[in-house]
Amino acid sequence: MDFCCHRWTLLAASLACLTLFGSLLTMWPSLRKMSQRPALQVINNITNTTVLVWYWPFASSSSVGGNVCSEMFGIPNCILVDDRSSFSQADFVVFHNRGLINGQQRLPVHLTRPQKQRWVWTSLESPAHNGNLKPFAGHFNCTMSYRLNADITIPYGMLVPQDFGTGLTVEDFIPKDKSSLACWVVSNYDPHHKRTEVYNKLKTIIPVDVYGGAVNKRLNDKTLRSTISRCYFYLSFENSISTDYITEKFWYNAFMIGAVPVVLGPPREQYEAVAPKDSFIHVDDFRSIEELGEFLRKLAKDKQRYASYFNWRLKYTAKRLADWRERFCRICPKVSSFQTQKVYDDLDAWERK
Repeated sequence: MDFCCHRWTLLAASLACLTLFGSLLTMWPSLRKMSQRPALQVINNITNTTVLVWYWPFASSSSVGGNVCSEMFGIPNCILVDDRSSFSQADFVVFHNRGLINGQQRLPVHLTRPQKQRWVWTSLESPAHNGNLKPFAGHFNCTMSYRLNADITIPYGMLVPQDFGTGLTVEDFIPKDKSSLACWVVSNYDPHHKRTEVYNKLKTIIPVDVYGGAVNKRLNDKTLRSTISRCYFYLSFENSISTDYITEKFWYNAFMIGAVPVVLGPPREQYEAVAPKDSFIHVDDFRSIEELGEFLRKLAKDKQRYASYFNWRLKYTAKRLADWRERFCRICPKVSSFQTQKVYDDLDAWERK
């Protein structure tokens, strides 16, 4: 290479170095800030919470293969298992009350319980049907129930905010083939229940179509939906009057299928804690059952006022929480709020609050 070419090569290399050095000077503030940031190690520090289902409620069985909490319900860092050999590794062990009180299951008090492991007492029954809880004193650290004051609240249903966009009206959410004034599906018919007393009076004032095992008119899921959707009102009458006890009779049979619920259960304010105040009709709002019946008769004829009971549908969707796996997975997001040393010495007292 001659001297002239060599000189131009050196000059080009020098210019390139100067350009690179200038770029580094320009980027230095950003590079300095990046060097001061903590290393992104959060994902490596996340620990999973393991929830062991000691036995499935009502002797049912559900698949827990894969990462069911994350894949099916969008709840991360939560491992649901039902293999009892995982006892020593479980952060939570869940026991369903019905299996304990009827003697089908027992607490594993003979096993060495890890110090930080928490036991969860679970029930969706009202206190009247939970049996004697005194033998369980001192064993449980968490309550799991429909109760709003439970450590893990698992309601029968809920309202989920929904953006439906524009163009929809309330009428779009009301079934078009309304032909029956009121209906009631009942399997546990007890003459001593308050709901039976109310029904016996109400049926003398307005027609009430009754279905279910109590009257030998059983409905499957398909016929249940088509039957109730034809009714203006559904009698969402609970078998027990208990704090926060609002069951699928309200969420599924009425809200999700498309009838206005007429409720008999806890006080109105407890319904209003979970649903809009103008989305249901409470038996206690009336001085007599006769007054209730006449109100329902007139309301069914007033299309505009009747439609107002569906205004909530423009903002929400009703969801039924029926999968026990989802219920148990809901333990994990609550972990940080649990008291480490909490123990229930009297579950009966907690239920009576």
